[in-house]
Amino acid sequence: MNLIERNATNTWKYTERFPNIRRAGKLIPVGDRAKTCLQEISPKPQTPPVVRKFLNTTRPGAGAIRVFHGKANDPDIASTLVHGVRSQASISGGLLINPPPKTIYQQRFHQLREAGYSTNQKAPLGRSHDQSPGLPNWLDIGKATFGVKSPKSAAAGVIINPPKSAEQVETEAQEGHQSYIHSHNAYFVSEHVDRKYKWSRYGKDGRFGIPTPHHNDGRSVSKSLHWLCDTQKHNSAKFVSQRCDDFRERTQPQVGKVHDPIADTLKVPASHTFGILMRPDDFGAGDLLHSTPPAEYQRGTDRQRTLVSAVRQHLKKVNFHHFNSLLQAFRHYDKKGQGVIDREDLQDVCRQFNLDLSGPVLDDLMEYCDVDKDGLINFLEFANFLNWKDKMPISKVEQCILTSERKTSTAPDNMQREALPVRPAALEALARPEDLEPAEVGSMLKTPKTLSRPRTVQDRFVTSSSLIRAVVGGLPTTNYRMYGTPTVRTDLAAPRIKRVSDSTNYGDQTTAFDLLYPTLHSLRGVHKEHFFCPRTKEEIAEIFRNVGVSISKETFEEAWKLASMRHPTGDVCVEIFRDVLKEIQANSI
Repeated sequence: MNLIERNATNTWKYTERFPNIRRAGKLIPVGDRAKTCLQEISPKPQTPPVVRKFLNTTRPGAGAIRVFHGKANDPDIASTLVHGVRSQASISGGLLINPPPKTIYQQRFHQLREAGYSTNQKAPLGRSHDQSPGLPNWLDIGKATFGVKSPKSAAAGVIINPPKSAEQVETEAQEGHQSYIHSHNAYFVSEHVDRKYKWSRYGKDGRFGIPTPHHNDGRSVSKSLHWLCDTQKHNSAKFVSQRCDDFRERTQPQVGKVHDPIADTLKVPASHTFGILMRPDDFGAGDLLHSTPPAEYQRGTDRQRTLVSAVRQHLKKVNFHHFNSLLQAFRHYDKKGQGVIDREDLQDVCRQFNLDLSGPVLDDLMEYCDVDKDGLINFLEFANFLNWKDKMPISKVEQCILTSERKTSTAPDNMQREALPVRPAALEALARPEDLEPAEVGSMLKTPKTLSRPRTVQDRFVTSSSLIRAVVGGLPTTNYRMYGTPTVRTDLAAPRIKRVSDSTNYGDQTTAFDLLYPTLHSLRGVHKEHFFCPRTKEEIAEIFRNVGVSISKETFEEAWKLASMRHPTGDVCVEIFRDVLKEIQANSI
């Protein structure tokens, strides 16, 4: 394409092809500005009525009623249309509250009209008015009855347990049994079904149906077991490879022989037993069926470990609810002020908290908490095994007290304390700075570091799968790490106010044994926690007075004083007061 042809094409491209068609858009005259374009045209153009009725259907105005465009020109009858009968205007509120006064004639006329109603007749309080004036003269008021007399039926006790002999009951049951067979088609066990056959036409040896041809020699059975197509197959000989025959003997069970696939490869005596011998369970089927007594639910070391765990859980709860810090709780346990807790201190605190432990259980508790095996419980051991240390952080002031060196008392009158053996660590601080770690990152509060106890005993629960899958000479399953979250969260502190949505068991819920064998006081709505909650002197006196315990005023004051001394804060509960009262009565005897 040359230059002339290209210029001609561009000229035709930008040339108006239809000059006779009016251009779209608004023609702006020369000289107009943006202000003129933005100004509103007044007056506004009115929408034609034909278009307005369609707009009222789709987009009605504010406060207007939507009218279908087909009814736009119809007369407005609905606004004036009234259905039903117009009710008359009632009495106004003013006339009802303050009615106009009636004349004597109106009052007398109103009394005459209301005299015929029973509501107008007056009677003494608690009695009905006399209705005899409206009754016939021949009617005896004292003996006349109205209605139909219903027959008196038997009592419920007579129906459930009728005063009849066994023969009478059996006779009545047989009399109604035929009707029950007819209505429900129900028979007794081993009862003969009467099908209404006319046995007079047949004898005892009669037979029913069509006789089936059979042979006593069993030829028909032989034909059914041996098909005609298999005749040649049974008569012909089968050639099988020796390798296939040996494989079938090893893999397929043989009649009268034990299936042993590796009999040729494993040379062991016939009396050899594979696997690990499992230890028999502590409880057999007889114990489970006949309900083992509560004292024998656990035996031996299992029972001792369970008691130690229960005592630790109780001491954790007591320390968390009665002491504000770990240092305050440790000082309460350290009766002798030597910086450690010995066996006597632990026993005194347990008795103070209503835990009268036996000697073996107390020794097991000391052994459990004593990690370094020196016979004493230091601050770290006390915080780890007898407290929820994460819930009781150590403040800045307590950190200084714990990490500073202690001074022992050398008073000459304290002969008992001087006679006690003092270990070299008694002059040292209760805790070293490296034994305290921050409770949270960047926090000034700290908690004692976690101590781990060496595992010297096997797990409490041993499953059969762990014994079956055990490898001879391998790592025992008792050293495997345990995963998951326990069902009973004894490792967490129970909240003081438990929410309804909180379904966690903190170890303070009722066990299955308590549900199966509830105590007598729980049947009256009194549970275990009610015996241990603190109460005032008036409440304690009222409780023991209501249960029928006669206590003199002097004895009550003495018991209250001794009971308040057994708690660090002076609180008294029903259980502590009852124990103190028993001791006072035993000493008086």
